[in-house]
Amino acid sequence: MTDSVKAGLRDHLLLHFGQHSKLRDGQFPLVIERGEGVHVIDTDGRRYLDALSCLFCAQLGYGYGEEFAEAATAQLKRLPFNTNWNTAHPPAIELAERLAELAPEGINRAFFTSGGSESVESAWKLARQYHVANGQPERVKAVARRTAYHGQTLGALALTGVDALKEPFGRPAIDVVRVPNTGEGDLEFLLRETEDAIIAADPGTVGMIIAEPVQNAGGCFVPPVGYWTGLRAMADRYGILLVADEVITGFGRIGEYVAVPEVVPDMITVAKGLTSAYAPMGAVLVHDRVAEPFFRPGQALSHGLTFGGHPLAAAIALRNLEIFERDKILDGVRELTPHLRSRMQELRELPGVVDVRGDGFFYAAELATDDLGPITAGLLEAGLIARTDSRGKPVVQIAPPLVCEREHLDEIVDKIGGVLGEYLQKS
Repeated sequence: MTDSVKAGLRDHLLLHFGQHSKLRDGQFPLVIERGEGVHVIDTDGRRYLDALSCLFCAQLGYGYGEEFAEAATAQLKRLPFNTNWNTAHPPAIELAERLAELAPEGINRAFFTSGGSESVESAWKLARQYHVANGQPERVKAVARRTAYHGQTLGALALTGVDALKEPFGRPAIDVVRVPNTGEGDLEFLLRETEDAIIAADPGTVGMIIAEPVQNAGGCFVPPVGYWTGLRAMADRYGILLVADEVITGFGRIGEYVAVPEVVPDMITVAKGLTSAYAPMGAVLVHDRVAEPFFRPGQALSHGLTFGGHPLAAAIALRNLEIFERDKILDGVRELTPHLRSRMQELRELPGVVDVRGDGFFYAAELATDDLGPITAGLLEAGLIARTDSRGKPVVQIAPPLVCEREHLDEIVDKIGGVLGEYLQKS
């Protein structure tokens, strides 16, 4: 890293979740300069296998730049920008149609955003307007899991269950009823505790239940079979809208475009994989019954985002979906999921590995230590970008690009096993 790069980073750039005092002590984070396939290269020329898809975003890795540049160039020449504020443009319309084809039956409408937090917050605002339009303005509470992560804008942060992220910002913008994470008990316990919490909160005041098909925070919690069926029945019983937060799991992470099992939710929040991060974009996919009030005479949808559905991002998303189909991306994930699962389960044999869980290309190894710093450093030294996280449970987490081959997955697990074996043996 050159002195000029260090100076610019230290003196001018505010890092997201950055501990900036470290910069003044000469401790600099990775500065990634370019990507190739499933690898990234930093400013010192060091090469890393990106086993996290740059925070669950880069589904296609880094090898499709020319194709996306072609799509972007064509759109910029035709129409560089237009909003969806009571106007529209062809890329957003075409993308909404395409997403309706891919979504579960009855989910036929898309509200576009710029990213995951905006999608989650928009889902809450749509839910509130739905209930108000139906004469139930008292439905002001939401239900979310204890340590779930749903985003960083104030509404999405209220739904997030990680207290350390929320405490500096005062009273949450939404009253949230907390229920167990999947992984804290069997199906009967999870559903009973969730329903008891809703009853205690007064079901008539609850507007939305939100959950991830595979929960990220705490380390890839997979729900038991029947969990989503139970949530759907519960939501219907009390007149609550059910939202699947698929910002991470959507678009192939679990081998399907939509990962929520068993049921059709009322809304699905997506982002990240929608464009494979070649442009910033998110969406709320909305069931017809939720959208119905907005088509009543005199009723308006009172929410908008300047860049939601940006024509450039929509063109990128359409090309992304074309590549998914042409290159059979989902087939590859389904084919290699058993191999990745088998290899990840081998980590259980290491002393200090408590559990291994996940699905698709989304796995975590839970550890018996909270001292994750040396493991993070060891993984980077081994040329691997993975996540060490202590929200809820201490874990090493992976979410490889969906274009990884078998040898890439083997390399990921081998390097994690080597680092954990060395560190856990010392501790």
